[in-house]
Amino acid sequence: MNIDFAKYSDGLVPAIIQDADTRRVLMLGFMNEEAWNMTQEIGKVTFFSRSKQRLWTKGEESGNFLEFRSAAVDCDHDTLLVKAHPVGPVCHTGTDTCWNETNDPENFLYYLEHIIEQRKNASPEESYVARLFKKGINKIVQKVGEEAVETVIEAKDNDDSLFLSEAADLMFHFLILLNAKGHTLKEIEEVLKQRHKK
Repeated sequence: MNIDFAKYSDGLVPAIIQDADTRRVLMLGFMNEEAWNMTQEIGKVTFFSRSKQRLWTKGEESGNFLEFRSAAVDCDHDTLLVKAHPVGPVCHTGTDTCWNETNDPENFLYYLEHIIEQRKNASPEESYVARLFKKGINKIVQKVGEEAVETVIEAKDNDDSLFLSEAADLMFHFLILLNAKGHTLKEIEEVLKQRHKK
């Protein structure tokens, strides 16, 4: 990737930080070539602090790091778009972004699918998802069946809150089943799109 650090006299280029999962813009910082190299080397987004006049790894004091995922440079080669995973609040004020926005995903189901993928390899003592995966496909299928029956039962009554709760449980376990079978929500979406075309 060709980044023109020499374009400006201070050797800095703007670095727009975007959440790799939600695509929300988190903050803006500046990088020189050394900060860019450090970011790739340690896997944590590192800037050149103009106020401190030194390299500054985001989260070095707070622990709220930005785990580096990928980057792209713009058409003029003088601005970076860095995709990262935030560990904790991004802004020093304690908010999710430097614009006081909540870092919610635009499509929560795809975000939840990503979380399931991460947690299936976690410690079973710490994660319900990991415990379910450890018990195997039969237990996962059983849970989907149980939640489906409970959803149907609540659908026959008039308690919307209980129906929605059971429907959410069914959706969650269905996403786990999809993952266990090696498939994704996107694949289901494609099948539905093909059917819609007929």
